[in-house]
Amino acid sequence: MEKVLPPIPVKRYFTIGEVGELCGVKPHVLRYWEQEFTQLRPMKRRGNRRYYQHHEVLMIRRIRDLLYDQGFTISGARNKLQEWAQSDRGRHRPPAEDAGTPEEPSYDTISSEDAQAVAPLEVASPGCVASNSFDLRQELLEIRELLRYPV
Repeated sequence: MEKVLPPIPVKRYFTIGEVGELCGVKPHVLRYWEQEFTQLRPMKRRGNRRYYQHHEVLMIRRIRDLLYDQGFTISGARNKLQEWAQSDRGRHRPPAEDAGTPEEPSYDTISSEDAQAVAPLEVASPGCVASNSFDLRQELLEIRELLRYPV
């Protein structure tokens, strides 16, 4: 029973209520998932209010799919997310024989599906927008994709 989720609007931050509606999950479940999945670290502001970014909404949708649609347990979903993160890191690593200076991957030809698949699964610190050049480029690619298709 796969529920059709609404499109994610073009916004910088989302409240926990908005994320709940976008992902089909209640806010108390999102707070619980924060404890279970270390990759989920929304920014907290005044009064401990949570503000989620676009990549976190995508991750919550992945978690929801794993748990609700594919039938994973919490620990199984956690392991699957870690596998994806490791395979993404390995996919962008230079070959072992080229042990010289590592080259950065080309991001000009990445498709929108790949952009969502390699969305950052970890954030260095809750207030940090882009912790490295990969995160920054990824965010710019997402913006480019959003601007390419007018609503």
